[in-house]
Amino acid sequence: RDRSSMRRRELRKIAVQTLYQIAMAGTDWTKALEHTLNGRPSDAFLENNIKGVLEHLEAIDRSIEQALTHWSLDRLSKVDHAILRLAVYELLYAKESPPAVVINEAVELGKLFGTEKNGKFINRVLGKIARQEE
Repeated sequence: RDRSSMRRRELRKIAVQTLYQIAMAGTDWTKALEHTLNGRPSDAFLENNIKGVLEHLEAIDRSIEQALTHWSLDRLSKVDHAILRLAVYELLYAKESPPAVVINEAVELGKLFGTEKNGKFINRVLGKIARQEE
């Protein structure tokens, strides 16, 4: 159990880095993923999440935008945006992990790539989206 959650955390981190790359450079997702993996093996969870985000991108961005208070999508940092996209996909579409886990993981990624403040911001946005979903 411990190993799989640790692994999922690592996979989410790779997914965020890949989504970030796609957003910044418009790279094809398979090339972006290959670049991020840097020779490491890929994983179905990882690929499904990236493909899922891209498939539902507009709806996901709408959900994020509706949850932003006094803020707009284009003011989001690209990293926070990638983290939110992944988490919203998991919350609204994949539904493989409990919402609390998805939100917690996203908050940790926000802190990892940003600061405590990023984590709090991500927590607020995702909390709103999760509550609307209930």
